[in-house]
Amino acid sequence: MKQHSQVLPATRHARTMDDVYRYQRFIYDLTRKYYLFGRDTLLGSLEIPDGGRVLEIGCGTGRNLVVAARANPQALFYGVDISAQMLKTASAKAAKAGVGERVITVAGDAETFDARRSFQLTGFQRVVFSYSLSMVPDWQRAFSNALDQLSADGRVHIVDFGEMEHWPGFARRGMLKWLARFHVQPRKGLPGIVQALAAERGLVTSTRKLAGGYAVLIVVSRDPVPIRRSDPADDDDASIIHKMIP
Repeated sequence: MKQHSQVLPATRHARTMDDVYRYQRFIYDLTRKYYLFGRDTLLGSLEIPDGGRVLEIGCGTGRNLVVAARANPQALFYGVDISAQMLKTASAKAAKAGVGERVITVAGDAETFDARRSFQLTGFQRVVFSYSLSMVPDWQRAFSNALDQLSADGRVHIVDFGEMEHWPGFARRGMLKWLARFHVQPRKGLPGIVQALAAERGLVTSTRKLAGGYAVLIVVSRDPVPIRRSDPADDDDASIIHKMIP
């Protein structure tokens, strides 16, 4: 993986993320696969055109970039994350997977990131947020900033925590308390707010909820894009809730 060196201001959020993931990054992918539903459905719905460029904002360990790069050898992949610690793991993971030449990462803040400055290019065909908006302090600003990075025919793909509206009250409270330990805050009204911000730019959204509202998948595009389940683990049935209560 090519990693662009960029020194970020030592903001409180950057320091917090480095502290959280300094050691967690070594076990992150193993432990999160049971909780971060919808990631593979998102990746399977990208439909990247030949020669397309994909940007993941909040790329973390690089797991999604590696999976997508393996499945789409015709495309180039870029990642940005505020945690320098996570980017160390992302770099090693991409190199080990043999896709390091097509995966480029840089340290950056989702709220202010500018691809022209960081990668010397503009216009991504796909921009991805995978369980990252729930960790960005001003997530609406980060989403609006992502729209600025799109090509004219580009899409934004989002998967993140929902409001768990069909969960029993005790289970929802327990899950929210557990997520807060990792500085994760599910965004109330996420689909509606994304839809409103997208509409200001003439874009539309497609939405799908998983596991009783535990997670939500959103695609922002010029024309509606159906979201089809591509991973059997992404079950819409709330009966799987009991497996996820911490």
